[in-house]
Amino acid sequence: MGKSGYDFYLNKCLLPVAPPKLTVKINNANKTVTLINEGQINLLKKAELTDLEFECRIPQEPYPFAVYKSGFKGADYFLDYFETLKTNQKPFQFIVCRTKPTGKRLFDTNIRVSMEDYKITEDAKEGFDLMVDIKLKQWRDYGTKTVNISFDMSRPKASVEPQRETGASPAPTEAQTYTVVKGDCLWNIAKKFYGNGSKYSVIYNANRSVIGGNPNLIYPGQVLTIPAG
Repeated sequence: MGKSGYDFYLNKCLLPVAPPKLTVKINNANKTVTLINEGQINLLKKAELTDLEFECRIPQEPYPFAVYKSGFKGADYFLDYFETLKTNQKPFQFIVCRTKPTGKRLFDTNIRVSMEDYKITEDAKEGFDLMVDIKLKQWRDYGTKTVNISFDMSRPKASVEPQRETGASPAPTEAQTYTVVKGDCLWNIAKKFYGNGSKYSVIYNANRSVIGGNPNLIYPGQVLTIPAG
């Protein structure tokens, strides 16, 4: 029997060797206060940003158990990629695809993150391989709200417009098609059509027969159905 399959993607980069452990910390924003004569109470708030951490092996030579999307790549390729994720100051998708030995698909982790920091360790007991400890933090989209103030009978009234995101489009009122171009990902396509990248699963579920088992792998020229919003 084969072993369970775990594929780790940093944006579109597949790690050649799946890390043995992934730590996901959902941070707490609750606040405990003490009231006079009432003791302590807990003020419940929305969770803070999630932290993710793992250590991965970056081989310096090809191994039979290592996986590459387009042939063996040396450690310098991955180190340059990590550095780009850190220095370009842009969020990216972190995806973990899990498969049982039978081939049955388990739940996936798909979260928008930023590269916080990473530590490279060279240890003689690891041979020529590098061990890289990577720390990621959840990224949440944000925007601005516009307040319009009108005056009626000398009494001001204010109305708040919905939050606007750059590049967001009204959700389609009927199904339509979209042809994938170079550099596309389902997150960005969902953001283009629905104004919310987290709705990528709506597009994926409607196009499983076209995309296949991995929502992170789409290719130029594929024609996708975009369901109505």
